[in-house]
Amino acid sequence: MSVTNVLLSGIVGSTAYGLARAGSDVDRLGLFAAPTEDLHGLHRPAESHVSTAPDRTLHEAAKWCRLALGGNPTVMELVWLPDALYEVRTPLGDELIGIRASFLSAGRVRDAYLGYATQQFRKLLSRSAGPLPPETRGRTAKHARHLRRLCEQGFELYRTGELTIRVDDPDAYHRFGEQVAADSGAAEPLLRRFETAFAETRSALPDVPDEAPAEAWLRRVRRTFYAAPRA
Repeated sequence: MSVTNVLLSGIVGSTAYGLARAGSDVDRLGLFAAPTEDLHGLHRPAESHVSTAPDRTLHEAAKWCRLALGGNPTVMELVWLPDALYEVRTPLGDELIGIRASFLSAGRVRDAYLGYATQQFRKLLSRSAGPLPPETRGRTAKHARHLRRLCEQGFELYRTGELTIRVDDPDAYHRFGEQVAADSGAAEPLLRRFETAFAETRSALPDVPDEAPAEAWLRRVRRTFYAAPRA
């Protein structure tokens, strides 16, 4: 997949969280700018490009902003990565990192992170009772790790306004995954604990995101990638 005008791209997923083990996939996430003229034609350009080998997802700048303003946990981590995990970093990408806090709001962060965690919990409950085959057990443990990470990171972001991508104790996450793989119900106390924590904690985030910085940034992107028609 060849995509031009990539503004920011980095390694995300289990590698970024510190949860990768031998054989783990390396996931990449980024955003790009469509040529401004292409946005005014009859057929709009694709808003996302997804490839495998390597695993990479690229969102067009406007789509990335919309997802981030909605509190999407997956896209949000792109602007909170440790410096060493960025593979493409442009001046416009740095500007986006600089306004990352403006995308955040208490309700959307709470609903998005808890919503994704609840999805993982439902996947766990859908597993059949009794011993699981190795492949299913591995997927179940992975869903459990995602559930815990979403709860931990989402609550940190909600409470402090800051997001730490690398988890504190990777081994604890793997132990939790194995515990839940043996008994899917073991995940419920953690989910309920964080539901209560969100409900009882005052957030450092505003009630609504500040869209003005994102709007101004996106207009700079459009100006940068506008090519005047040739005479």
